[in-house]
Amino acid sequence: MTDPKTLPILADLAVEGDALDALVADLDDAGWRTPTPAEGWDVATSVAHLAWTDEVAVAAATDKAAWDGYVLRAIEDPDGFVDAEALRLGRLPSEELLTRWRAGRQRLAQVLSDHPSGEKMPWFGPPMGGPSMASARFMETWAHGLDVAEALGVAVEPHDRVRHVVHIGVRTRGFAFANAGLEVPQAPVHVSLTAPGGERWEYGDAAADQHVTGPAWDFALLVTQRRHRDDLALTAVGPDADRWLDVAQAFAGPSGSGRAPQGAA
Repeated sequence: MTDPKTLPILADLAVEGDALDALVADLDDAGWRTPTPAEGWDVATSVAHLAWTDEVAVAAATDKAAWDGYVLRAIEDPDGFVDAEALRLGRLPSEELLTRWRAGRQRLAQVLSDHPSGEKMPWFGPPMGGPSMASARFMETWAHGLDVAEALGVAVEPHDRVRHVVHIGVRTRGFAFANAGLEVPQAPVHVSLTAPGGERWEYGDAAADQHVTGPAWDFALLVTQRRHRDDLALTAVGPDADRWLDVAQAFAGPSGSGRAPQGAA
């Protein structure tokens, strides 16, 4: 039986993917080669990364032999294989790359909608159920879509679909500390964020001594490392909460260097 939580996330993922598709569908070759804020990546590389990761997610859910092959490559080059695959696929002709990404999106949506409730699939971080994988794919599509939009000079209006990114960002607090080589704090942190639509999104015990507050959109930008903390309207109260905002990371793999403050020279 399909997990009923998966389908609404997949619907939001489809909207996010369609928004990115609309940005790139009519680009000429020069447009596909426009550099994004992600160092060394252009528009084509960003779409190629999404296409590749969707294909890997399908393998994780359906094809153990293919998944094991990806794991072997990750072991051989843990810090570079993801970028290498994005750069490799990004060299495809734009029409071929776009067709491949579109097909992969459809295949992934079908696989996740059919994935049995409660059954987990392997991943580069902890194993994931269908809702978690759908949320992770949303997070990446949203983040790389922002990169493409910024590269093309297109403003993105904040929306409440970003709640999927926020949810992952809150849940991965311990992972972010551990991934940075730091001891994971045990003190609770209450998170209270204002959604783009005006609602209040609350996580954790409101009676906790430590807090993170601010716009939900800013929090999502922080945990995907799309903006430097200094450029965001987030407030931390307490040492653990404050340190969290320095190391926050909602995605698996190395943390990378993040983005420089926009006011930096």
